Amino acid sequence: MKLILASNSPRRRELLAGLGLDFEVRVLPGIDESHPADLQGGDIPLYICKKKAEAYRSALHPDELLITADTIVWLDGVVLEKPKDEADARRMLHALSGKTHQVFTGVCLTTTEKQVAFSCRSDVTFCQLSDDEVNFYVEHYRPLDKAGAYGVQEWIGYVGVERIEGSFFNVVGLPVQRLYQALKGFQSNP
Repeated sequence: MKLILASNSPRRRELLAGLGLDFEVRVLPGIDESHPADLQGGDIPLYICKKKAEAYRSALHPDELLITADTIVWLDGVVLEKPKDEADARRMLHALSGKTHQVFTGVCLTTTEKQVAFSCRSDVTFCQLSDDEVNFYVEHYRPLDKAGAYGVQEWIGYVGVERIEGSFFNVVGLPVQRLYQALKGFQSNP
């Protein structure tokens, strides 16, 4: 089957390319990524990745397999989405400082005939971050396109992350090991 990655994320493209699979990127603008307010934790990105898949489903060909994904940062029962501006990014990083939070990624594999979805959880512990560290990161890395206002693969991950329990690549934005297993299972179980 021809793989289609439905994502604007350069990180997801790089991670999927790391599996050595050929794929095409296809992006539809303006997909609604809202979710019901009563959803919790991993149910949120699972809901959103399925919603994204439905937006593409009518345009899929029978020989195509679509991959959609969504990642959230979950801190003390609250979703930290992409920051609105630099002040919001600083607020989020200060909230994460010295605490453990969860990163959930929902992944959906969709064809014209079948759909399989799963979510993956990683626990990330940050050390206490100083104002100078937070300001440096926000000013130099501008993490406005990242859930929770950080990229673990960037400077803040080098200096601030004490521990990760679970998939590192999930924290980057795509749990590639789990995705690879799901793709193998998808192909062998029609």
